[in-house]
Amino acid sequence: MTERIAIYPGSFDPPTLGHLDLIERAVNIFDHVIVAVAMNNEKIGLFTVDERMEMLQELVSHVPRVSIEHFRGLTVQFAQEKGAVALIRGLRVVSDFEFELTMAINNHKLAPEIDTVNLMPSEPYLFLSSRLVKEIAAFGGNLSHFVSPAVGERLKAKFVEE
Repeated sequence: MTERIAIYPGSFDPPTLGHLDLIERAVNIFDHVIVAVAMNNEKIGLFTVDERMEMLQELVSHVPRVSIEHFRGLTVQFAQEKGAVALIRGLRVVSDFEFELTMAINNHKLAPEIDTVNLMPSEPYLFLSSRLVKEIAAFGGNLSHFVSPAVGERLKAKFVEE
């Protein structure tokens, strides 16, 4: 039987407990999940791609059948290269739906053999985003409900540097 591989793409700047929630649940559905950090020249992140990959590796160290990679270009092309059958996308609130539906339709046109699987986060993470986490960190807020302790320390260090 062929291994069922899923790609969970994103910027993960920084990785949150919401991301971890989706990764842990995706592993229950697929044989292998590749968490794919998108490299986007138009978007300057708080963390480098290497830093994000390190944080993700620490975050998922207890989760079997997960690997961390990075890619540049179209997500569906990366998924095809990896032999993936699905793209994992988080669907938090109604405002995400239109964007995710548009992405899923266009990805299907480009790669009809790859399905998009939208997972809704567990309740504590419904309104969590990396952007929100960065804002809380910038003002010295408590990050313990949003990111792992290791990611929280890296965030604090980034905002001390500025």
